[in-house]
Amino acid sequence: MQACPDAILRAVRRPLSARPLTWRLAVLAVAVAPLAGVARDGAGQVAAPPGPPPATQPPAAAVETVPAATLPGETGPLVSLQDVVRRLGGTLTPQPRGSFQLEVGGERVLFGPDNRTVARGTELVELPEPPRMADGTIYVPMAFLEATYGELTDAVLRWNGAERRLELERRRARRLAVSTDVVHLQGITTVVFELPEEPRYRIDERPGAVVVEVTGDTLEGESVPRVDEPLVESIEIGGRRIVLRLAPGAGADSYTLASPFRLVFDVHPAAATGPGEAVPELEAPPPPEGVRTIVLDPGHGGSETGAIGPSGVAEKELTLRLARSLKERLETGLGVRVVLTRDEDASLPLETRTAIANQNKADLFVSLHLNSALGAAARGAETYFLSATASDERAARSAAAENRPAEEGGAGAGDDPLHELQLMLWDLAQSHFLSQSQRLATLIQGELNSALALRDRGVKQAPFVVLMGAAMPAVLVELGFLSNPEEEERLQDPAYRSELTAALARAIGRYKREVEGTPEPTEGAEETEAARAGEEEPAGGTDGAGRRARGGARR
Repeated sequence: MQACPDAILRAVRRPLSARPLTWRLAVLAVAVAPLAGVARDGAGQVAAPPGPPPATQPPAAAVETVPAATLPGETGPLVSLQDVVRRLGGTLTPQPRGSFQLEVGGERVLFGPDNRTVARGTELVELPEPPRMADGTIYVPMAFLEATYGELTDAVLRWNGAERRLELERRRARRLAVSTDVVHLQGITTVVFELPEEPRYRIDERPGAVVVEVTGDTLEGESVPRVDEPLVESIEIGGRRIVLRLAPGAGADSYTLASPFRLVFDVHPAAATGPGEAVPELEAPPPPEGVRTIVLDPGHGGSETGAIGPSGVAEKELTLRLARSLKERLETGLGVRVVLTRDEDASLPLETRTAIANQNKADLFVSLHLNSALGAAARGAETYFLSATASDERAARSAAAENRPAEEGGAGAGDDPLHELQLMLWDLAQSHFLSQSQRLATLIQGELNSALALRDRGVKQAPFVVLMGAAMPAVLVELGFLSNPEEEERLQDPAYRSELTAALARAIGRYKREVEGTPEPTEGAEETEAARAGEEEPAGGTDGAGRRARGGARR
């Protein structure tokens, strides 16, 4: 593929003279086409064609009051969502483990108390403060109402601080004229929809088509029953949608331009798959009825050594030993199928690790890592699940360190110009499993703290690339600090590593029983189960010596 959205945006922002010749030709092709047959003025100059006529503005709408209970919040009032649903419609349904699902405007919104991350359809939304439960009622910040009712319906909700009431105003439908331009260049067909104002819309990618659904407005434009381009078959405009029908195997990326508002689609042929590449399908499986397959991911490997301890031991060696030991425990103790993303000292792209989990239809994905810090005093374990933004500065640094291979174009990024788009799409799949991932992370952190008396560094959220592709509950566990000489020494002790994997196995076992609704085993049964799994790690030796570096440096 010769072009991508980011490259085109960069080109658009440069002066025309600085852009490649092909880009200047493309701009001319798009600009000149509408001028065919246009009259010239008296001076012989071409009169510019009129753009879309301005939107027809509706009359001002009446303001209503929505009776709703409120609580004081950190950033403003928290509003009873039950009261809003009763007044504005929608369906609010409790979900397992205390979370909720709101269905409104044709979308499903997953959220929970004390969690700022909301999964709205196929995207993650970060709230300024989390929802809160009080007396059986879920209270949400105004930002939640804006991201749901405000963006998915014709409702405009505002908080009137002076009168301490929630106000509702209904948007009136505008009539928006849509003009269309199509150009094919270097194997890419670019389709530009120009509107006089930006509508509220969402893009729904379907097999063989891309559908733009607008909320509250009506679109007027000329449909094109047959497009004379190799990648686009037809364009339909009318009502509240635009339908872009694609040639078999084609895909589309979208972005917007301003002044005037334009929605742009770059339609490209299906990407070719190289031999041996793991390509996940962009479809999340339904929530598992039980836990039957678990994928364990030993962090790093090959040229990516990960953290290096003061004595020279490499993170990649210890994570593989831990994963092998945990695999044997889970298979013996829980009777589950366990797959390792790597069972040797090999480099593995970050997205391939979760692709392995998706291809094996895993019910859980657990990525094992060891931490490092600039000083030698940091110690303890911490467990992460996915979030669009980090929960604190330390979490942000950890994610940046683990994501570095992808960001630097190493094993995780490859040369695919659609890499970032793929990550965004896979991030949507993980959004459906946030509450389960949070629960698994909480159980793991609790077991590590209680069984091994480790310093509790807590359950955290961060944008780890390796978790973005998982279409199942997924966590990343940092089992200690290799930069701490005491913890490095313990992590090299097989008996201590056996205690770590035993704690992980107990946490995963508890999660499995919760999902399947089976009772907790008695204390004696748990001891028998642990003994059956064995206390020593499986044979296999190290998987390659890491080179020594100071201060737990990462490679």
